[in-house]
Amino acid sequence: MAENVGVNTESKEKTEEDGWGETIRTVFWALIIAAILRTLLYQPFTIPSESMRPQLLVGDYLIASKYAYGYSHYSLPFSPKLFKGRIFGKDPKRGDIIVFKWPRDNKTNYIKRVIGLPGDSIQVKNGRVLLNGKFLSKDRIGDEAINEHLGGTRVVTRYRETMPNGHSYITYNMINGGRYDNTPVYHVPPKHYFMMGDNRDNSLDSRDWGFVPAENLVGRGERILVSVNDKFSLFRPWTWYHFRPRVLISLRKNK
Repeated sequence: MAENVGVNTESKEKTEEDGWGETIRTVFWALIIAAILRTLLYQPFTIPSESMRPQLLVGDYLIASKYAYGYSHYSLPFSPKLFKGRIFGKDPKRGDIIVFKWPRDNKTNYIKRVIGLPGDSIQVKNGRVLLNGKFLSKDRIGDEAINEHLGGTRVVTRYRETMPNGHSYITYNMINGGRYDNTPVYHVPPKHYFMMGDNRDNSLDSRDWGFVPAENLVGRGERILVSVNDKFSLFRPWTWYHFRPRVLISLRKNK
């Protein structure tokens, strides 16, 4: 009788050990697969500022394709300097929305729109972008009252700006004669890019801190996955209904 009980206990303990072992192996391989997908294919990001309104709002969660422009050491978790340059490198297209490492610290993730490619000349005159000596098409759509993230409302003017390749998007103008409405001519060096935010008077970009090296590109913005307002908190379930109707919106289509 006692021996039978002992055998059953050992069998139960072995079954529990096997179960824990299988769970640990499953979690381990799940983490490995997730790390590979995040490194090679897609990575999620969240928007913390208003510099890319109206395309991107504070609280938008988007996914960026890591393979779109090839890989640099910034594509890897924690950005270890295992190699220089880009592997399978591809050039961005004018108008792409890109996640990159801010060139002033090479750590912070920024997201802006590509305006200038290597060899281009860029200048802003009276709020209009001159690309290689020609103004980008800019059509006024109308005024809009917007709620600002930090509180209050503001009336902005919406414009549709169109690239020579036909890519178009909406920009905001808040102030006529703002700080960056008139700039010197910028000559984009090889293997660098000129970035601007769509919220033109509320964006620190290449007009302020210069060009972005090709090595700093992390990925191309593809889609907004979900969007929440500032009342949402992951740790307060009663706030989970504060979602905006911005689900699976493509960032690559003309808008």
